Amino acid sequence: MTWTERVITSPADGVRLSCRDRGGAGVPVLFLHGLAGHAGEWDAAARHLAPHHRVVTVDQRGHGASERRPADVSRAAHVADVLAVTSQLGLDRPVLVGQSLGGHTAMLTAARHPDLVRALVLVEAGAEAADPATPQRIGSWLGSWPLPFPSLDAAREFLGSEAWAAGLEERPDGWHPRFDPDVMVATITENTTRAWWPEWERVTCPVLLVIGQNGIIPPEESQRMLTPPGPDTTAVSIPGAPHDVHLHSPVILHALLTDFLAASAGNETRLGRSGRSHSLN
Repeated sequence: MTWTERVITSPADGVRLSCRDRGGAGVPVLFLHGLAGHAGEWDAAARHLAPHHRVVTVDQRGHGASERRPADVSRAAHVADVLAVTSQLGLDRPVLVGQSLGGHTAMLTAARHPDLVRALVLVEAGAEAADPATPQRIGSWLGSWPLPFPSLDAAREFLGSEAWAAGLEERPDGWHPRFDPDVMVATITENTTRAWWPEWERVTCPVLLVIGQNGIIPPEESQRMLTPPGPDTTAVSIPGAPHDVHLHSPVILHALLTDFLAASAGNETRLGRSGRSHSLN
């Protein structure tokens, strides 16, 4: 199934957002990528769910085909963007699926607007404050890219990812990222200023927490997310998976999404706290 580009405008500040809309019927699912990512990272998952769901993936502000240098990259602005996408595309109480920073945005949206979110899937995303060194570390890493890449093969070799290379754009002198490093650093900085447990405890919808065994969410953080107070949460650890679980283990993740949506997407009320956790073999 193909997708149609939808360009919407955030009413809060006029920022343009590009979405990939696959249409379809059924419970809507909105995918949010992580920092320095792009909507195309979710193409495989979107194709998997599209036969039974209305599926939309979005380039978040500052990324991909969306506005590259928005003045506001706050957490509140990202939440407002989710509301704009759901409203303007007619997504009725979508399931939000987000990886890393996209998962954080999904969590905040569910906390601040519980009546608008049906369920959450958080992939390598949590409620603890980010390491204060994170912005500098990310800025240094992005600054180390040998730009422009002379070819997509060179980009794949350096980045170690087909999906990351697919997010580049071709210019006359080679291949470049579709984001600016300083915008990425500014975007992640607010996550280092405090923990987000009060927001987590205000989430009322069912949650699936997917963690990579070699990811960035420590056991004590995931365990706290399974402990009251907080939403009904099932946590799954994928052996050997890094932070980019959705790219490393797509088949496993797609199966988890299918099962979770079948079990919880139609729920209208909480069923009592589950706090389940297990690791796949």
